[in-house]
Amino acid sequence: MKKIKVVGAGLAGAEAAWQIARLGLGCELLDIKPGQMTAAHSSIYPAELVCSNSLKSDDPQTASGLLKREMRQLDSIIMSAADATRVPAGSALAVDREAFARRVDALLDSTGLIRRREQEIADLDVAADCLMILATGPLTTDKLMAAMAREWGDMLYFFDAAAPIVSADSLDPEHYFFASRYGKGSADYLNCPLDRDLYLKFRAALLAADKVPVRDFDRKVFQDCQPLEILAERGEDTMRFGPLKPVGLIDPRTGEVPYAVLQLRREQSSGEMYNLVGCQTRLTFSAQREVFGLIPALREAEYLRFGVMHRNHYIHGPKVLAVGNKVRSRENLFLAGQITGVEGYLESAASGLITARLVALVAAGLPVDCLSSLTLPPTTMMGALANYVTTSDSKDFQPMNANFGILCYDPDFVTARRKRERREQVMPMSDHHLAIWRDKYLKLCQDYGLCS
Repeated sequence: MKKIKVVGAGLAGAEAAWQIARLGLGCELLDIKPGQMTAAHSSIYPAELVCSNSLKSDDPQTASGLLKREMRQLDSIIMSAADATRVPAGSALAVDREAFARRVDALLDSTGLIRRREQEIADLDVAADCLMILATGPLTTDKLMAAMAREWGDMLYFFDAAAPIVSADSLDPEHYFFASRYGKGSADYLNCPLDRDLYLKFRAALLAADKVPVRDFDRKVFQDCQPLEILAERGEDTMRFGPLKPVGLIDPRTGEVPYAVLQLRREQSSGEMYNLVGCQTRLTFSAQREVFGLIPALREAEYLRFGVMHRNHYIHGPKVLAVGNKVRSRENLFLAGQITGVEGYLESAASGLITARLVALVAAGLPVDCLSSLTLPPTTMMGALANYVTTSDSKDFQPMNANFGILCYDPDFVTARRKRERREQVMPMSDHHLAIWRDKYLKLCQDYGLCS
């Protein structure tokens, strides 16, 4: 039986260690805390929530709620602790963050199979004599980041500056047109024209909108990549000579070049998701909905991911990772959590959950080559996230949270065309496919002598 080490005791690492122990295997859980604290951490406990205490909606007809439902069915420690420490928050699942972290801490200790050590990992070669799950999160130490940089070079990213992503079917086709500049190539871009009055109103709203404060460890991001609202501050015309430039585009409704144009580009080949080109922003999520909603085509837009700008270490998952989040270039190394390219508390924990379940089987003797037969189906939200970080065909790979744009739909379950009705059909689809996967997984656990 191969030894397993989990590096990082955040949401992904804590979940990974728990899942391994629940299968009857021991593991080491290594973390730099409490001896070292990053700029964002203050608690000595694992699974610290460093930003909001909200885990988003608990409604299973939302993407976030569906993810929670699936994680509960797979015995998630993070969901167990969250349910035990929840505080009133309407339809959202919010927690008492101190009680939540203490609960995770106690549950990890209760297994008797998790050896927890304070240790900084600074070299990927330590994975040579064991199976290692690297789950160090967005504030990975400088020494380990240097080792990752040597390993992955330009496939490793040091900050996340992403524009909002919206659902294609939520946009108003009466107010956009497809075209590429100067008519070159195919009409790949979705173009939202702005006249002068709308442009000035949009700029004024950008300047007045609420913004996320810049933390000390985020300042390098804003030196390298300017958010849209900073461009708006520089002058009235800066945006329309930059990301909102209209040159080479003719509005078919007027036959003229618009005063300004907001372009949207496909996020994946299926065309269900579009990102707002050049609109990296640090506006609050509610402000993004309000400000971009001034543009007629986006008035009813469904945001699959809001724009963010912050320090966030992550790799180009499709290039670095194989099935099961195994690093292609190393036999014994697996990644989990935000480093893989998922975004969000529960998305990170879900990544740790599924990675650990596969690593446990490898430790018990399952050949690594067999992992491809155990991938969670992308008709589940967990499977869709895993599929995104390992197979996304996006030209500009960015971290992704749970959303219906990455989910695959089984036509035997999802037949409705209206969004509300389709969402009602997604939950039974997920339940069905997750149950099939779980039965197959448990059978393998029995075959390889693991607890189930």
